[in-house]
Amino acid sequence: MTPPAILHLDLDAFYASIEQRERPELRGRPVVVGGAGARGVVAAASYEARAFGIHSAMPSVRARRACPDAIFVEPRIGFYSEVSAAVMAILRSATPLVEPLSLDEAFLDVRGAGRLLGTGPEIGAMLRARIASELGLNASVGVASTKMLAKIASDDAKPNGMLVIEPGTELEYLHQLPVGRLWGVGPATRKKLARFAVRTVGDLAEIPEATLIQTLGEASGRHLRSLALNRDPRPVESARPTKSIGHEETFAVDRTDRQQLERDLVRMVDRVAARLRASATMTRTVQIKVRYRDFDTVTRAETIAAPTDLAAVIGPTARRLLEALDLRDGVRLLGVSAVVAVDTEAPAEQLTLGSAVSVWDAVAPEQAALERTLDAVRARFGADAVGRAAHARDGRLQTDRRGSLWGPDEQSEPAGPGASSDPTED
Repeated sequence: MTPPAILHLDLDAFYASIEQRERPELRGRPVVVGGAGARGVVAAASYEARAFGIHSAMPSVRARRACPDAIFVEPRIGFYSEVSAAVMAILRSATPLVEPLSLDEAFLDVRGAGRLLGTGPEIGAMLRARIASELGLNASVGVASTKMLAKIASDDAKPNGMLVIEPGTELEYLHQLPVGRLWGVGPATRKKLARFAVRTVGDLAEIPEATLIQTLGEASGRHLRSLALNRDPRPVESARPTKSIGHEETFAVDRTDRQQLERDLVRMVDRVAARLRASATMTRTVQIKVRYRDFDTVTRAETIAAPTDLAAVIGPTARRLLEALDLRDGVRLLGVSAVVAVDTEAPAEQLTLGSAVSVWDAVAPEQAALERTLDAVRARFGADAVGRAAHARDGRLQTDRRGSLWGPDEQSEPAGPGASSDPTED
C-alpha cells in the first residue's frame, strides 16, 4: 500500500511556548498569554496552566480564579507571526503544498517529496526535529491518507508527538472515536444523532445516508456520511495571497491621552512593518482602526507614494491618520494595517514627471538597513535581543509591545497593564 502522505502539523501551546522559550524563568510554570485586566481574555495557555482547566477564549478573571499562581504575559501577536513565518518556511522547504490554517498549524501534501526526503512519517519526523532544533519549539504531527484524519491524528499525538494512521487501518481507528471528533458535528448535530443512539463515528457510519439526509439536510447528511467513511477528497491548497497585514490591541483601560495612543501606534507599526518584510510583501495603503468607548468603530486609510515595507514610511502616515481623529470620551481599541500591494521581487517604482522614483528615496538608506538588521538579529536571538536604549525598562529591552524603530525622537512607555490583543490560539 502507498504510505500516507497528508500531514497536519500543529505547534504545541504556540504562544505560551514562545514566551517560555524567550524567558527561561517561565519554563515549567503555568503561563497564560492574555490581558490580566477585567477585559482580558486568554489567548493561549501553557500545558501547566491547562492542567487547571484554563483554555483559550476564557475570561482572564476566571483563569485567575482557576489558578491564582498563573503568570500572565501580554500577547505579542506580531512577534508570534514572525515565528510562524519561520515555521512555515521550514515546512515549505519540504513541499510547496502547504496550507496554513492559522499561525500555529498547517496541512502538507508530501507525495511529491518522497524520492528526495522519504515517506510521510519520515518527513514528519524531520520537520519536528528541525522546528525543535532551529526554533526551540515542539510540534505534533498527524500523518494519514486524508486531511480530516491527519488533523484528528495530530490532536491525539499532543503534546510533542507524531501519530501515523497506516493504510488499511483508517476505519478501525476512526470508528472508535466519539462522533463529536468529526468536523461539523457540534452540540445541535449530536443532539439530533442521539435519536439514533449514535455515539461513535462507527455508529454514524451504519446509519443509511437517506436517513442522515432526512435528519440533517442533504448537504450535512452527505458530508458527515462521507467523513465517517474517511472520504475526504479535499486537496491541500497552498496559501492564498495575504490581502492585508495588521495589528490591533484592546486596552484594559480606555485611552484618553493622545500621546499615549501615538506611542501605542508606534509599537503596532513596528510589528506590521516587520511582518511585511517577513512575508516578502509591500504596501501602498495604510489604514488605522479606532473603536471608542461606546463601541462605535471608525477606519481611516491613506495611500502612500510608493510601495514600502519600512516602519519609517508607514509610521508617519499612520500618525497623520490618528491625528485627524477626535478621541471623544476614550479609545477602547486601536489598530493599524497595511494592504498588501506587491511582493518585494516586483519593481518598487513609481513614475513621476518622467523619472523613476524608488521607495528607497523616501527614507535614509541607513534606516532601511537598520530595520532589516534588527529583523535578522531578532529572528535568530529573540525579540528582546537588540533594540534602542530608549526602549529599555528595568534592564530589559521591550521591542515588541513597547519598542519603536521609526522616528529618532520617539519615546515609549509600557502599555497599560492587562492590555490584550484580540486573536486567540487554540
